[in-house]
Amino acid sequence: MSSAVNVVIHASQFPEKVRRDLLESLRARRVNHKFHYDNVRQTQKWLALHQAYSPTRNDADCAAIYDRGFAAAAVRVKSKAVHVIGLGCGGGQKDTRLLKLLKKAGRENFYTPCDVSTAMVLTARRTALAVVPEKNCFSLVCDLATADDLRDVLEEVGPRCRAASDDPQVVPTVPTRLVTFFGMIPNFEPQIILPKLASLVRPKDFLLFSANLAPGADYAAGMKKVLPQYDNPLTRDWLMTFLLDLGVGRNDGKLIFEIGNGPAGSGLKRIVARFHFKRACRIEIELEKFGFRPGDAIQLFFSYRYTPERVRKVLARFGLEVCDHWITSSEEEGVFLCRRK
Repeated sequence: MSSAVNVVIHASQFPEKVRRDLLESLRARRVNHKFHYDNVRQTQKWLALHQAYSPTRNDADCAAIYDRGFAAAAVRVKSKAVHVIGLGCGGGQKDTRLLKLLKKAGRENFYTPCDVSTAMVLTARRTALAVVPEKNCFSLVCDLATADDLRDVLEEVGPRCRAASDDPQVVPTVPTRLVTFFGMIPNFEPQIILPKLASLVRPKDFLLFSANLAPGADYAAGMKKVLPQYDNPLTRDWLMTFLLDLGVGRNDGKLIFEIGNGPAGSGLKRIVARFHFKRACRIEIELEKFGFRPGDAIQLFFSYRYTPERVRKVLARFGLEVCDHWITSSEEEGVFLCRRK
């Protein structure tokens, strides 16, 4: 393994852009979720929370549905070359399990780990190198919420561009794309992220993603059932770190979790965490000052919970259809294999 790694940093994660996003979060009083993973302390708190409450850690059936999804994707992809694009790759463990199956099926693998965190991208790359050659791995640091040219960037950094540059006289074989999006879709507004996902999926490509679900036939009752997975001491400690690092005290207000509605006409519900100030506070970022009065609130976090039918409906609005899906027996987690309609 080489001692030096090429990593493409998208403009959405340039320092000046990150600063603007932070200022905009405070102005709009809606925190960009990336700021909850901004330092080692926050990441460690999130890992502890994930270990305690995530279905992937606490439900054996959850690992099984991912494996069934990986196996189905490996069968459906017929081309000899596959480009796995891991959006929100995290540590890359799930992507690597998928890549192993594709390699076993005789495919040539290419891999683009993509995350807002450089550390996560490097971790996912290192994990995947057990399966993918270094020359077939293309690392990308990017904020999916604010990057408007993701399709073009992936064309530039991915295997198609590299193959074409090797020999201008040879028309490269275009690998089938298999875009993965695990554990991410709940934390994005669907009208923002789904058009971007759809733009990456070409006619012969596939999207494989997971969604947190509200269990049972009664959507509202299912939302209440999963609320304790969010409204608990570990989640509170993790989310409050953002404000504490900016000088807000724990006793300056109260963190409240509520079940709310998504965009009008979406038919979706989400769990929202807001910090409600009970005393006046001021946050200073260099020369910028942000004042909060008693009764003001700032949204720290939200998480959509879907149902299988709602997944189908919301994807259809953006030209995607579900080919197959796998649901845990608890009905709290689902994996969906999708393509263009």
